[in-house]
Amino acid sequence: MNDWRIYRGAGLPHDEIRRLPPPPPWRDFASAGPDTGAGSDPSAARRLGVLRRLVENHHPRPEEVEAVNAALYLRRPLLVTGTPGTGKSTLAHAVAHELRLGRVLRWPIVSRSTLRDGLYHYDAIARLQDVQLERAGGDGDGRRSIGSYVRLGPLGTALLPVSRPRVLLIDELDKGDLDLPNDLLNALEEGEFRLPELERIADREPEVEVLTDDSERAVIHGGRVRCTTFPLIVLTSNGERDFPAALLRRCIQLDLEPPREDQVTAMIRAHLGDDAVAEGDALIQRFLEREPGEVIAADQLLNALFLTQHAPRTERVTRERLANMLMQPLDRPR
Repeated sequence: MNDWRIYRGAGLPHDEIRRLPPPPPWRDFASAGPDTGAGSDPSAARRLGVLRRLVENHHPRPEEVEAVNAALYLRRPLLVTGTPGTGKSTLAHAVAHELRLGRVLRWPIVSRSTLRDGLYHYDAIARLQDVQLERAGGDGDGRRSIGSYVRLGPLGTALLPVSRPRVLLIDELDKGDLDLPNDLLNALEEGEFRLPELERIADREPEVEVLTDDSERAVIHGGRVRCTTFPLIVLTSNGERDFPAALLRRCIQLDLEPPREDQVTAMIRAHLGDDAVAEGDALIQRFLEREPGEVIAADQLLNALFLTQHAPRTERVTRERLANMLMQPLDRPR
């Protein structure tokens, strides 16, 4: 194909969108299929590469393996730091895949995140509307159990009593409010939390069935959730701020270094195949030989390799321009 462009900027409508090739594997949301509960993880293929080849060929550093095992043995959270694109989030998926621990529960942190967001959500407004509709003779179902209006969050689901630990990824904790790390301490230390809305009715409804983050049902006894097996909790941070000592002493700390050449090659093979390694040698070397302290994420390299594969080899200037656009250092002022 001589012209790789789908959008040409000419302003004339056309149907060239039909020529759009399949997405890169890490952005393919269709092939993973629907999320069918705790036993499946539809995002694992995107994270770990086609046929999970990334975790099979990644060869993590000894200190990474030791830190994960320390967290498992001590039942402590694993605090993973490092520059963007070093594989902090992927580590959680790699562990869950190898140990067959099911779907990774994920709690992405934003500036407005609170502890309760991770534990549970109670939809009091929906319950009130159902009661009012029933009283007015409408279609509301005010007789439904209060559990119909409660959904456990990722952290709340991870703390349910189970025989095998769940893997919980609390992603980019440093993006959250200053109080969030301290608010997490009790749940991380005690492995339990309470739902006041259910505690108040425990005398007449000692067992309440609620929805989990897996879209399954779980029974809450006496308005309290207490784990029997502490989950593997992976906290990630890009190092944008420091954490209180109280949190640090409760965590196993791991600082991920940028990937080595063999790890980069394994990642590319897992997502794009062997041909991409040979054809993208110049870009790979450019990534590996970047200036000390220059931040370029591994997924930027993947994007550049995927897109330049679709530009004709004769368009050397276009391929170079695309590579420059996609591999701009993240720490460069804009």
